[in-house]
Amino acid sequence: MVFKDSFTLNSNHRAVSFHDITDKVKEAVKNSGIRDGIVVVYSHHTTCSVITQECAFDMSMTGLETLQQDLVNAFEDWIPTCRHENMYLHPGPKALKFAEEHGEDNFGCHNTDAHLRSSIIGRSVTVVIDDGVADLGEFGRVHFIDWDQTRGRTRTVKIMVIGE
Repeated sequence: MVFKDSFTLNSNHRAVSFHDITDKVKEAVKNSGIRDGIVVVYSHHTTCSVITQECAFDMSMTGLETLQQDLVNAFEDWIPTCRHENMYLHPGPKALKFAEEHGEDNFGCHNTDAHLRSSIIGRSVTVVIDDGVADLGEFGRVHFIDWDQTRGRTRTVKIMVIGE
């Protein structure tokens, strides 16, 4: 048996966006009626990730949970946010021309850091369903991350529940 669901959320402008989507995932599992199987939470956006992590309880001065801020800080050291042209090889002239032909502005194309971060973290998670419940452990939460800081956007989260 397969059950599909999706919903949208809005990301922040000029900041990495974290969204706790745990309740939506649990609701989809419940609505599926599936007792044993898996739930896959997925983003088709190539600058976004889906992760499982625990709640950090404490907040940083940026408004992110401290564990989330630590992840952003670690990536900032390793894959810095694109702040000027030619910081990364991408986007090149062909990519910029393609983007312009499809209504994308030059600044919005300079999100290479978001693409790299997403490719490392991944764009989906799979959680086991045991006796009708997503097994996230005692403290597990599901988070959708939009790494792209060029502008706020509406993002779609896809959920597929598979099992019996």
